Amino acid sequence: GLTAEALTGLDAFSHVEVLFVFDQVPASKIVTGARHPRNNVAWPSVGIFAQRGKNRPNRIGSTICRVLAVEGTTLRVAELDAIDGTPVIDIKPVLQEFLPRQATTQPAWATELMANYWSGTP
Repeated sequence: GLTAEALTGLDAFSHVEVLFVFDQVPASKIVTGARHPRNNVAWPSVGIFAQRGKNRPNRIGSTICRVLAVEGTTLRVAELDAIDGTPVIDIKPVLQEFLPRQATTQPAWATELMANYWSGTP
């Protein structure tokens, strides 16, 4: 298993990227084609790789999180888009050089979908 040494130095970074497995998604719920995000027909039908849903064929999720603390073998983060106990595949420090160098763009439906995402309100 991993030791605390594996997390040494991670507290010098403000953010980490956490890769994890959507382990609670049953095979019957996996999407390989297009669908309306959140089943909202007001939004266009788009492929599963054009959205960030949990029903992905590979079941891999990724979130950039704020580092709160490193305590031994425990990494405490904020803004992790996963359920407590979700299996973590990898943790990487966020380096500015790996972030987009140009302005990012997204369709209006994605902005609408995310409008209250982190506030806990629908």
